[in-house]
Amino acid sequence: MTGDEWQRHRPAVFGVAYRLLGSVADAEDVVQDVWLRTTGDRLAEVSDRRAWLVTVAARRAYDLLRSARVRREEYVGPWLPEPLLTGPDAAQPVLVDESVGAAMMLVMERLSPPERVAFVLREAFGLEFSWIAGVLDRSPAAARQLASRARRRIAGARDAGEAGPGAPRGEHERVLRAFRAAYEAGDLEGLVRLLDPEAVYVTDGGGEVFAARKPIVGGRRVGEVLLRVGRRWRLGGAEVVEVGGEPAFLYRREDGAVHSVDTVRLRGGRIAAYWRQVAPSKLAHV
Repeated sequence: MTGDEWQRHRPAVFGVAYRLLGSVADAEDVVQDVWLRTTGDRLAEVSDRRAWLVTVAARRAYDLLRSARVRREEYVGPWLPEPLLTGPDAAQPVLVDESVGAAMMLVMERLSPPERVAFVLREAFGLEFSWIAGVLDRSPAAARQLASRARRRIAGARDAGEAGPGAPRGEHERVLRAFRAAYEAGDLEGLVRLLDPEAVYVTDGGGEVFAARKPIVGGRRVGEVLLRVGRRWRLGGAEVVEVGGEPAFLYRREDGAVHSVDTVRLRGGRIAAYWRQVAPSKLAHV
């Protein structure tokens, strides 16, 4: 495989690994493994190289995903995916769709590993069930069943407002601009007006740094916590970046180090979910 051909397919290789693992670092490791497998004459007889590369990446990610599920049973506090910078902030080309957004990544986390693989390969990459069956070591009929079951569970989450298309980008940007202005002014009432009364605030410290072990619920409580944390860490103003295809906040401490990357989900023009990633190991690539 030539370097140019690899670069054309690399976003798909990285994309399937990230969607399955929720980890930029692990996805990059998968990319390296796949790249090493493209050397020599291994691909000479492969007619659909994109499908081959995606399934090789998916098979490696599937192995990692199964072991990760065991580790996450002992995870300290809530788990959130590593923020994936997209748009002009991306270091590498990234395939962007709903499945890399924070909301969908959290919903997919509830799927079993085989369901997640079948769903991602079918819905995000359009692979035939014969390819998916090879990754899962199942029959094509069993792979189809897994994908169908995953779609039903995703549909239930969409009906509950937990996933699905978010607010229009213009509305998303408007709410974040207003939220940033209120935050920087220390205006609690302004924040409360922009937070859903039942807003949920979730932080992932991974046991590496102090973070709330349980979600905080209630617009006023969330606003109070955000202002208190900002004062404690002497955070500067929020930078607006693109994460998973949607506008998000990046906060830095006084020394310029990244403190957190915050993603949100809107409902009715207000922030209904506020997800803050503060684990240093998950921010190393930002």
